[in-house]
Amino acid sequence: MQLSDFDYNLPQELIAQEPLSQRDQSRLMVVKGKEIEHKKFHDILEYLEKGDVIVLNDTKVDPVKLTGKKATGAKAEFLISKKLNNRRYRCQITSNKVRKGNTFVFDKGLTAEVVSGSDGFEFEVEFNKDNIEDILQDIGEMPLPPYIKRPTTREKYQTVFAKESGSIAAPTAGFHFTPELLRDIERKGVKIVKVTLHVGYGTFLPVKEEDIKRHNMHEEWFSISEEAADTINNRHRHLIIVGTTALRALESATDDLGIIQPKTDSTDIFIYPGYKFKLKPNMMITNFHLPKSTLIMLIAALVGLDNIMHAYKTAVEEKYRFYSFGDAMLLRTE
Repeated sequence: MQLSDFDYNLPQELIAQEPLSQRDQSRLMVVKGKEIEHKKFHDILEYLEKGDVIVLNDTKVDPVKLTGKKATGAKAEFLISKKLNNRRYRCQITSNKVRKGNTFVFDKGLTAEVVSGSDGFEFEVEFNKDNIEDILQDIGEMPLPPYIKRPTTREKYQTVFAKESGSIAAPTAGFHFTPELLRDIERKGVKIVKVTLHVGYGTFLPVKEEDIKRHNMHEEWFSISEEAADTINNRHRHLIIVGTTALRALESATDDLGIIQPKTDSTDIFIYPGYKFKLKPNMMITNFHLPKSTLIMLIAALVGLDNIMHAYKTAVEEKYRFYSFGDAMLLRTE
């Protein structure tokens, strides 16, 4: 598998810059092999039956982007990814020539000093105040992907079922659900299960190796409760997974017999065509992903590279809306 196998041409005007006002009215492309149907997302109800289990990632995005200045006056942006202790955090820093010992200044009297050099990805920094989460709620911004050029509200870049803080990006396949649609799903006798995987920036790092097997995935924290594992393992009918993040969490907690184990851990699992799934869902809901990304590789592993590239070509021709605020796919694996 070569990186170029996962490339496609996307007109810039098809990159969605904001969500629809009615989330469940986004378009839904239903894919089974090379067969394609065009629906609205609310039509997902047609494909669900009593006894099915649908799995959501309930991670929550916090306003972890900070804009400030280097002590020298140069502009700086911080993206906070992991808390190490009351004052130390791992951060991505965008500024001129960042080095150990550099000091940065933000609003509300908040400052930060770089205490460890970059590993090529992030720095370790120490803030001058304990537990800065409350300050972030005041002066922090939502860490939007770089292809979203318009400002948005915190509510728009969040699923309606978000609960567990810790992500720097939203599990965007969940954007299409509304409280009313979730109630309709439950009324059909479908069980809704929540798992948590905190999405890290590594998920969106570009794959630079033409031989994709040489790409290294960064770790992401996940948690699957005993109740969630039991409900999925003892399901009566189909398993529907919402999003690549939920699938990665579940696959990382599944044993060789296909049984999900309750687990809290970190995963750097990299799924691409040729991967042998321990837990293969009957259906998966996902958005349209960037070319050459690990996310498009994952869904190609699930339903076949030729099928996915055919679906993406069709989506471009039919002018579907792409990426985080865009439309959705329902991938049927059987």
